[in-house]
Amino acid sequence: MIKNILTNKCPNCGEGKIFKNSNIYFNFRKAEMNESCPKCGFKNRKEPGFFYGAMYVSYGLTVGQGILTYLMASPFFSERFDLRIIWVIALVLILLSSFNLRISRILWIYLFKEYRN
Repeated sequence: MIKNILTNKCPNCGEGKIFKNSNIYFNFRKAEMNESCPKCGFKNRKEPGFFYGAMYVSYGLTVGQGILTYLMASPFFSERFDLRIIWVIALVLILLSSFNLRISRILWIYLFKEYRN
């Protein structure tokens, strides 16, 4: 399932793409989703406002990435709380914002998928 999430695959069949562009990592174009899976017809957009909850997932990812960036960049600065590190964190978060948007929507779809036996 993690492989399907990271490769933009449909949660139902595991073959179709959720986003029209297959590259979800460093794609700065508009995030265009398929209305439904091209292979099995699984509906990606459930109802208006469905992806509001994905904003919370994106927020959690952003906070985690900011903390991780601080921990990785802080040894390169002379003082423990050097204010110049804010620019490094901001740059990393801006570069990852497109990825966060896409991966948070994919995670939200997977979280609310109906599993049947």
